[in-house]
Amino acid sequence: MKLREITNHLESLAPLNYQEDYDNSGLIVGNPDEEIRAALVALDCTEQIVDEAIAKNCNLIITHHPIVFKGLKKFTGKNYVERVVIKAIKNNISLYAIHTNLDHVAHGVSGYICKKLGLQNAKVLAPKVGLLKKLVVFCPVSHTDAVRNALFVAGAGEIGNYGECSFNAPGTGTFKANDEANPYVGETGKQHKEEEIRIETIFKIQDERKILVALLESHPYEEVAYDIYPLANELNNVGAGMIGWLSEEMEGLSFLRHVKNEMQAAVVRHTAVLPKKIRKIAVCGGSGSFLLQKAIAAGADAFVTADFKYHEFFDAENKLIIADIGHFETEQFTSNLLIENIQEKFPNFAIRLTEHNTNPINYLF
Repeated sequence: MKLREITNHLESLAPLNYQEDYDNSGLIVGNPDEEIRAALVALDCTEQIVDEAIAKNCNLIITHHPIVFKGLKKFTGKNYVERVVIKAIKNNISLYAIHTNLDHVAHGVSGYICKKLGLQNAKVLAPKVGLLKKLVVFCPVSHTDAVRNALFVAGAGEIGNYGECSFNAPGTGTFKANDEANPYVGETGKQHKEEEIRIETIFKIQDERKILVALLESHPYEEVAYDIYPLANELNNVGAGMIGWLSEEMEGLSFLRHVKNEMQAAVVRHTAVLPKKIRKIAVCGGSGSFLLQKAIAAGADAFVTADFKYHEFFDAENKLIIADIGHFETEQFTSNLLIENIQEKFPNFAIRLTEHNTNPINYLF
């Protein structure tokens, strides 16, 4: 199997433009046309993980965290990042990371936490903006259905749980073809009036190229009149964190024990256990303290995440319980999520889960 087949699938699961600006998700080392024998999946890419890939004859490593976040100017092996990249290149092993883009899809890291905790009706806690555009195109009445359907097939018109969404309004278009034109309707040198339909529909920004290809291939005019507008609307199924409901209320301490057990956490750092019952739960894989106010505003009874600093615990102000279970602990099941997804798409592909725990933090009890 070609590497690009796997990466294309991963990027359909979590498009690269969903990642944060500081991130470095995507193909870090490798040739997209390389033949992949087998893949190893881990949370982090360390020297130990590369050695495991070599031992298991895997020439692709897929991780959640990128091994390279910042630009590297020299490769001398002075730190583990450089050594990992050097060893991967020497052994012809491709490295791929799927990080904050996977954090930001509803079926991603936080969604998997919801599944582990048994949360129902989960939705994105802080939807992203700036990921949608609107297309407006003017089309002769005779070709309206063909153009509109071509746009839908290309991915336009999806709003939440609805597809093939558009707005259509009739009107009259005017144009005059010059001597070099080959007009579909009208005569050269004469102003022509044509009854047209104004079609409006939305699309995700990563689909713009294929949307325009579909438009230009299906539209009969030699020069297609269209406008594209950026939108400030939220994309409700893309963003940071998730929030959902337990099937039944729980006492605060019982809920914390539930989190510890289901997430296989060594410890849970938490704020005071409140007297109220726990039902509505916010979660965020990795460092989620930036979402605390969003969780409070959404009416969460508890917030499960990691990497809260000392003074940030005070910000809960007895409005909810913060349950900080550790960065690794919130993301440790990401490898399972990726393997399940890849196996579903490529059932005969050899993909293996690492045998190593890459958590750099140890606990003394």
